[in-house]
Amino acid sequence: MSEAAHEAGTFGSPAPVLSVSPVVLPAPGRAVDLEVRVSVPMTGSDLPVILLSHGQGHSNNLSSLNGYAPLANFWAAHGFAVIQPTHLSSTTLSLDPGTPGAPLYWRSRAEDMTRVLDQLDVIEAAVPRLRGRLDHSKVAVAGHSMGGHTASLLLGARLTDPDDGTVVSLAEPRIKAGVLLAAPGRGGDAVTESVTANWPFLSTPDFSGMTTPTLVVAGDKDDSAHLTVSGPDWHADPYTLSPGPKSLLTLFGAGHGLGGISGYDVAETTDENPERVSVVQRLTWAYLRTELHPGDPAWQTARDALTADPHALGRVESK
Repeated sequence: MSEAAHEAGTFGSPAPVLSVSPVVLPAPGRAVDLEVRVSVPMTGSDLPVILLSHGQGHSNNLSSLNGYAPLANFWAAHGFAVIQPTHLSSTTLSLDPGTPGAPLYWRSRAEDMTRVLDQLDVIEAAVPRLRGRLDHSKVAVAGHSMGGHTASLLLGARLTDPDDGTVVSLAEPRIKAGVLLAAPGRGGDAVTESVTANWPFLSTPDFSGMTTPTLVVAGDKDDSAHLTVSGPDWHADPYTLSPGPKSLLTLFGAGHGLGGISGYDVAETTDENPERVSVVQRLTWAYLRTELHPGDPAWQTARDALTADPHALGRVESK
């Protein structure tokens, strides 16, 4: 069966996608107002929402609402509303390095997502043909790399604020499920001296309170040596160190780009592989479909297809 036929048979034919950006949300107290991209199928109602948090990387525009088209387009074409903020850490904003929270704005990133949820009505009103089509009760968060760190905080992970020593919880109860893509793992002796010196918030994550159902996606060649001394297993920590229910998708041969999820044909993808991206698209969609619509067979169907494939590009385990 061809990939196209397989996709049509499992997921239905992709719908045309409407994508609008920037939608500007007023953000008093933030360095600049919050800009988001909204991607939705042209038809359909009761659309579940995915908040998608970008990573950092070397490119100028992937770390913004303009990145991650392979995921945003696929999810929207198959029935989700995808909302992508430009976090303050984005190189597109060229903020003064002295701006509070710089350079990675770990707290502000999570607060951006809460701000989006607070203003879903504003977003619906701003996007043509969207009013009344979102299901505000079915919300998921996904994030890649630094965006995975953001998503983990919203899903219940905690950390110690390096500025004042307080334990920070930014869990968002309106978020019902999550996907962590090549997300950071544990701190302590697992991170490099450079991380401890420059990004100390990455030294103290605590996944024991990350109780929201989550799919963790990790590449078995993603050693992220600039961040961790633990090798590729580090990116599985959010699965290993958190309570169930959780699932882990390990991608064979995948580096930090997971085949190229951050954009089409981008130079910083060191492991470009369209088939691998397709696996990420389909498995993440199926996981979130079932988590937000209990009883839907999408996740089990996708897992069974992966298991039955003698040339599978990954494996799934759950707890």
